[in-house]
Amino acid sequence: MAAEPRVQFPSEYDALSIGIALYDAEDATIERTNDRFESLFGYAADELRETTPGRYTANTYRFSEAEFAGRLRDAARGEPQRFPWRIKRGDGELTWVRVSLSEWDGGGDAHVLAEVRDASDHYAASRRETLFWRVLRHNLRNEANKLVGYSGEILRETDRHSVRDAAEKARSTALDLGAVATSVKEIQQAAVQTETHRSYRPAADAVRDVVTVLEPMYPDVAFAVEERRPMWIHVDAAFDHAIRHALENAACHADEPDPIVEVTVCPSPNTGRVEIRVDDRNPYIPRIETDALDTFSELTSTRHGTGVGLFVMKWCIESLGGELTFERREPRGNRVRVYLPPRDRPSDEA
Repeated sequence: MAAEPRVQFPSEYDALSIGIALYDAEDATIERTNDRFESLFGYAADELRETTPGRYTANTYRFSEAEFAGRLRDAARGEPQRFPWRIKRGDGELTWVRVSLSEWDGGGDAHVLAEVRDASDHYAASRRETLFWRVLRHNLRNEANKLVGYSGEILRETDRHSVRDAAEKARSTALDLGAVATSVKEIQQAAVQTETHRSYRPAADAVRDVVTVLEPMYPDVAFAVEERRPMWIHVDAAFDHAIRHALENAACHADEPDPIVEVTVCPSPNTGRVEIRVDDRNPYIPRIETDALDTFSELTSTRHGTGVGLFVMKWCIESLGGELTFERREPRGNRVRVYLPPRDRPSDEA
């Protein structure tokens, strides 16, 4: 008697750019695949059907065959699974993929549909990025501290005006470099934070928390917060970093006898988003600084911003699903607008 032909996915599945496989959740074996799945794993369909996940799971990866089988069973019970997986291809090459598992409603026994995407470039870039952040933060901070120390030695050992002036400038520059290291850390946090680190907060209260920290640092500046309507936001430390930079920029560049920084929290009239507006009466922020924030602008040696504070604000707010704009007020002053998605007031806060 001839063997019963194996059921295949419809031919349209072979045109997909993601790998698709149907697993039997009971024994973690593959029943069907598409062409992309086979090319990702480096095995023919018949080979994949006759083997277990242990064969194509990287030996040195902490994610075991047993854990994969457990995730299959969870997915079969209606609990979707998403995770990275280091696989060992048929030729022995190790590569990263992203896996999504979901219940397959095909009747009969428990089956799970696996969607697999090539993530090797993403994880390679992520590791390079992590190394970059670490080296930049560590080296920048350490070398800046050395310069501060050297310039302090010079200031203690000389009375010559020209030498002291040069040492003061060197010390100031070193302190600025140290501040850059802090800004880099804030950008990194915004890039890697997930929603699990966020909390629901009244927008005006979140702003006032930042103001409370800054007021002792700028005793000559008046910070005024106006809440036109109570609104809630879902944010993490990135919000505090962004608002602090906005308020500090306004406070640091104030040149009037009685400087005031006004903050208004209200719904945006056009979209209903939470709008946080920071107004000052300072000289205009140079166009070169705000233009440098444009993602599509080409940065050259003659066209770039001089600091990273505005970048911290932009990256932090965008990491929260918001956006940032800058305006010039007439006859003088700047207006920074932060827009964030509005959130419902948590039930336990009602």
